Amino acid sequence: MTYRQLFTRGKEELSRALVPEAELDARLLLEYACEITRSDLLVHGDREATAEQEELYLSLLTRRSKRIPLQHLTGTQEFMGLTFEVDENVLIPRQDTEILVEEVMKDLHGGSSILDLCTGSGCILISLLNYSNDCRGVGVDLSPAALSVARKNARRLIPSKDCAFLEGDLFAPVTGKFDILTSNPPYIPSNVVDGLMPEVRDHEPRMALDGLEDGLFFYRRILAECPPYLHAGSEAYFEIGYDQGQAVSALMQNSGFTEIRVIQDYAGLDRVVRGIYTPHDGL
Repeated sequence: MTYRQLFTRGKEELSRALVPEAELDARLLLEYACEITRSDLLVHGDREATAEQEELYLSLLTRRSKRIPLQHLTGTQEFMGLTFEVDENVLIPRQDTEILVEEVMKDLHGGSSILDLCTGSGCILISLLNYSNDCRGVGVDLSPAALSVARKNARRLIPSKDCAFLEGDLFAPVTGKFDILTSNPPYIPSNVVDGLMPEVRDHEPRMALDGLEDGLFFYRRILAECPPYLHAGSEAYFEIGYDQGQAVSALMQNSGFTEIRVIQDYAGLDRVVRGIYTPHDGL
């Protein structure tokens, strides 16, 4: 079949399977399977795909029709202008999380130290180190499989940066103090997780999604345990659910943070809470 015929078949198959954005996914999978660009499809759509390309594309369509995420099929996801490797062991980086990175970058100074909890693919920490000068960072995750992905991303994207990934439960493996604390922790209430899209519910790690009863469990823990690891004046940035801005702001205020701000995403929904650690004793 030609590229155009394959593309048409892909759109039809994914539409029948009720895959969101079926046309876009059909095109991206075709580009991946045939190693072509969008321009190739537009200008040279009448070219014949090889037998191997056709076989690969049709197998990818079958898997995508089963609601396996596109990113798990291609193995990559773009984030902050960088290409991150992803698999079923990490949360797929999302555009909403770029809001957090962009907010940190507004205040990030050369030489700052960054601690990223629940680091997953490492997308937050790696992006910050890539776009800063002389900063160092530590990423922490409970999942050794996720850390393997993060380390691969770091070796490929920021080989010369001072970056380490540690396995453990939040602050357990951490020593020293940091200027910046970032985290995109699990924040979806347990009773909501089972109602998510199949791509998320069935194929992304539940431990990266489930924030237990009210979705606030990890914010409470991080804020209760963070003081020994922050300087007076250190900044903390959390990604949050759309309805958690007020609750997380209150938790931060009760934990010694001031100048707390809630930042909205591109859809106008609360997405990031930021504050400055200001302990009463000034230490």
